[in-house]
Amino acid sequence: MSSQDETPEIPETSATSESPEASKGPEVPETSGNRLRKELPEEVRAQEDTDPPDAEAEPRKPVLTGRQRLVKGLWPPRVSRAQFIVALLLFGLGFGLAVQVASNSDSDGALRGARQEDLVRILDELDDRTQRLEEEKQGLEDQRTELENSSDQAEEARKQTVEKEKQLGILAGTVAAQGPGITLTIEDEEGTVEADMLLDAIQELRAAGAEAIQVNGVRVVAGTYLTDVSGGVAVDGNKISAPYRFKVIGKPQDLEPALNIPGGVVQTLEKEQATVTVERSDKIIVDALRPAKRPDYARSSSQ
Repeated sequence: MSSQDETPEIPETSATSESPEASKGPEVPETSGNRLRKELPEEVRAQEDTDPPDAEAEPRKPVLTGRQRLVKGLWPPRVSRAQFIVALLLFGLGFGLAVQVASNSDSDGALRGARQEDLVRILDELDDRTQRLEEEKQGLEDQRTELENSSDQAEEARKQTVEKEKQLGILAGTVAAQGPGITLTIEDEEGTVEADMLLDAIQELRAAGAEAIQVNGVRVVAGTYLTDVSGGVAVDGNKISAPYRFKVIGKPQDLEPALNIPGGVVQTLEKEQATVTVERSDKIIVDALRPAKRPDYARSSSQ
């Protein structure tokens, strides 16, 4: 057979020999994941593709410590009306306590800075006051015993009444008195001594056991008052001027230390440039008298 009768062979090309799957790209090895994705519906695979690739990449909320949670709970404050009222009352109470403590500290400042011998003298004065009160109590009990044991109780009662009248007359200033005591003289050349300073001296003397007091010819009694006037001080409306001279009947050993305690009458007057002199005496005469005045409203309740 000749060469013309033979049918020429047509070589296969890659375009005609390749399958449709081969035209899609290089072949990917089939794994369990790929096989599962082929089996899942399209909706599930689409949702899976939208998920973030890495869940740990999401920002985490910061974990607060106990202190931070406490601060967050307290601030900003959320105060109700009742809580505000309670807080206001507590503030007022605390302020009052602070003021009271400050006032007590000021009053005790003189004693804190006092010397040991001054403190001992103050304690001795307190012991003397206690002893005087005990003696007065004992005297009243003795009077009661005499009245109970006396054969003539009427006569004994009359004697005690007369004696009590004299004692009350001394306290009321209606009778003269004499006895041991002190003389307090205050020189005030600068004119700085005021009525309240003299009143402090009177009160300190009374607390120390003074039984009769006279200031520049004016008898001091329970109802005595002092006021500031031009050029001096008025005692019960009677003007007196410096030097102020106090005649005081009482126990000198108690009266003088009471005036010289730290922060007391003498130091206060000396700060005002006044000169203070205290002299003890075995006989002080208080002869300024006050007229007996009948009370307008008070009456004896004894039957």
